[in-house]
Amino acid sequence: MRNINMKLLLIMMLFFTAVTIQAKEQVVNINKDTITRLEALQKLTKVIGTVEKYYVDELKLNEIVNKALKGLMQELDAHSTYMDEKYFKEMKIQTAGEFGGLGIVVGMRDGALTVISPIDDTPAFKAGIKSEDIILKIDNKSTLNMTLDEAVGLMRGKPKTKITLTIVRKKELKPLKIDIVRDIIKVKSVNSKIVENEKILYLRVASFDKNVTQSLKKFIQEHKDTKGIILDLRNNPGGLLNQAIGVVDLFVDKGVIVSQKGRAQAEEKHYATKANTITKVPMVVLVNGGSASASEIVSGALQDFKRAVIIGQKTFGKGSVQVVLPITKDQTEGIKLTIAKYYLPSGRTIQAKGITPDIIAYPGETAHKPENDFSIKEADLKKHLEVELKKAEGKEPVKKENVKNKDKKVIKKEDLEKDNQLNTGLDVLKALILMK
Repeated sequence: MRNINMKLLLIMMLFFTAVTIQAKEQVVNINKDTITRLEALQKLTKVIGTVEKYYVDELKLNEIVNKALKGLMQELDAHSTYMDEKYFKEMKIQTAGEFGGLGIVVGMRDGALTVISPIDDTPAFKAGIKSEDIILKIDNKSTLNMTLDEAVGLMRGKPKTKITLTIVRKKELKPLKIDIVRDIIKVKSVNSKIVENEKILYLRVASFDKNVTQSLKKFIQEHKDTKGIILDLRNNPGGLLNQAIGVVDLFVDKGVIVSQKGRAQAEEKHYATKANTITKVPMVVLVNGGSASASEIVSGALQDFKRAVIIGQKTFGKGSVQVVLPITKDQTEGIKLTIAKYYLPSGRTIQAKGITPDIIAYPGETAHKPENDFSIKEADLKKHLEVELKKAEGKEPVKKENVKNKDKKVIKKEDLEKDNQLNTGLDVLKALILMK
């Protein structure tokens, strides 16, 4: 009995000794972390003090700190940024309604100010700005080392004022200068059409504002006899997360649509519900390099659920979550900080990877037989040339084409011939309908 008690006492002594050593190690680690943090802060303070004292031009302490903050946020990622009073005010401008600008969505890609997409029927769109254009200059100001918010601030302005963008475009031998006149931007986020002679509904989503899900629901319910849906998300720069979730929920009845994971927050999951699903007809989704953020969540989720065939080109790859946080007592300055990433139902991330379509299709016209085909048979050649001779001599009046107002609610054959991606989407959708 005595031996057992001795053994128990020895085990307890060893246990408390181990706990004491572990506690001491933790204290040492805490002290080391504290010392390291203090050393880092001292280093920062020393650099700021040295710049204030010795820099060739006199700088106020507040200016130096602002520059330090700007550099810090730029080094984190392309979407985090420091906003001084001027740009923080710009950030608060509501873009859901009307605003003065170009109608262009930009982002930073590898340090370059890059066009994500022009918004439909805006000055930038009409001037010929394209997705993946790199903006080299805004008027005469170089965009090198310029923050995203500074660039946006320069491009916004009073309606009817002119701005010149110098851009670098793939396959162009030299930079292009494009003049754009600012205007009030009115964004029509959702549009619907039907394909001529087909019971197929075409839905175009230009951006994800607060009304997208409801608008799509309305259009789908108005065309209950449709056999298939083409959802066009090309050049859609994104928008509200809850609208992206709502759109997927219209077509999917269960499962995780998207999740958010960050270091300082618990994982947040968003689920599809059967009550919100309104159609199960076959569908295809059109995307390109201008499809970003919310449009990537929609296309990626529908792809993971095998609910739609994705057609077009690889998307932009913007799958991170930003929050705007004030950093001063009067809330006139702030930071936009990346706090999480989006993950699709399969667990894959969008950030810097984008969505790869199931079927690659490039923009441009489709290959089709020309209307005035000259490949005639030998027996018809003489007769054909006689007619052409009469036209040349003025004896045969040239028929004028009757140009009718296009029905904006119908996609016609000539529209399909001008849009290879849309035409490919229609062909694939027809095949899906037949298979079903």
